Amino acid sequence: MMIPHAFRLTEGDDLKHAILAYVQTNGIEAGSLLSGVGCLSCAKIRLANETQELVLDGPLEILTLMGTLTPDHIHLHIAVADKTGAVYGGHLVDGCIVSFTAEICLAAYQNMAFHRHFDPNTGFTELVVTPK
Repeated sequence: MMIPHAFRLTEGDDLKHAILAYVQTNGIEAGSLLSGVGCLSCAKIRLANETQELVLDGPLEILTLMGTLTPDHIHLHIAVADKTGAVYGGHLVDGCIVSFTAEICLAAYQNMAFHRHFDPNTGFTELVVTPK
C-alpha cells in the first residue's frame, strides 16, 4: 500500500536535511520522492564523476527532484536552472538551501522496507528492498 505525503519547506531550510528529518519523524521505512519544486539560494550537487561537487549560487529554480528514501539515507537527484536558464544536475548533497519555498511530495510504501548496504562492486551503499 502506498501512502502519499506532502509538505512545504521554507527559507533557510537545508533541502536534504529537511527531507531526511521528515522521513525519520514520520517513520517512513521505504519511500520515493515523487516531486519537488521551488527555489534555492544555493545548491551543492555531486557530479557524475563521483568526486567533484558543483557549487551554485542562486537564485535557482528546482526543475526536478526525485529519489529513494530510507530511514537512514536519502538518495536524491536534482536538476536546477539558474537565472540564464542554464541547467545543472546530479546527486543532491548537504548545503542546498531553500529560498522562499520548496514543495515536496513523496510516497511511503507500507509493504516493504528499504535499507542500504555497502556493495564492494560499486564502492557505494546500494539499495536493498525487503518485503514486510
